[in-house]
Amino acid sequence: MSSGVTHVSPAREELCSIPSPQLTQPVSEAASSTAHASEIVEPVAEEVAPPVAETNGSVVSAVPQGKNLTKAEREGALAEVAKCVADCTRCSELAQKRTQTVFGVGNPQARVMFIGEAPGADEDEQGEPFVGKAGQLLNKIIEACGWKREDIYICNILRCRPPGNRTPEKSEADNCREFLDAQIRIVNPEYIVCWGSCAAKNLLDSVLPIGKMRRRWFKYESARVLCTYHPSYLLRNPAAKKPVWDDMKLLLSDMGEPLP
Repeated sequence: MSSGVTHVSPAREELCSIPSPQLTQPVSEAASSTAHASEIVEPVAEEVAPPVAETNGSVVSAVPQGKNLTKAEREGALAEVAKCVADCTRCSELAQKRTQTVFGVGNPQARVMFIGEAPGADEDEQGEPFVGKAGQLLNKIIEACGWKREDIYICNILRCRPPGNRTPEKSEADNCREFLDAQIRIVNPEYIVCWGSCAAKNLLDSVLPIGKMRRRWFKYESARVLCTYHPSYLLRNPAAKKPVWDDMKLLLSDMGEPLP
């Protein structure tokens, strides 16, 4: 029975309590944003991402469509792709310097897939995406949405750490692309969230800045795609937490899920 008092989770309160003025110092993640951080913008019509050239397609063509698989079968299919990733040496610099590959983690039947940029030092050490400071903030965002981390499937554009955490090169993203497409094919998510410009531009083959990709729906395969700022950007620019929470509310609304 409701007491008439709305209880807000600490994670959601943290996301919502940050003032949201227009950022005055334009940087890569916030550049060219078309809306004030606090205003609600009506999403534009869904856009379909153009096809992206395959690397060799052998992995993607070998995996079955996830929609026809049980959870156990999806787990097995992902494990097979992960073995291919672990043996991959296409990017010689990354292969030589990595501690291990960082494949993906989460629910193989997830409605929502999160795609980030690349592993950092913590991820390279632990073999799991989003476990550093940015990952801890992502966990709070997941909690604020009323989910658990294990409800989502999480992966990156790259599965090896770039030296010095530099931005992935296009050739590296292209080399890793069929592994990402295999994960998408197996998990078969209804929704994909691209965290940051690297993920958004690579998945959707776009040149738009992340600020202009927010608040609009894209399409990739059968999934509806939403783009927002990367958690590491939020650590440097706390005022961007509010627009990210607006993006999460847009996602929850489209999924038909109530706000926690």
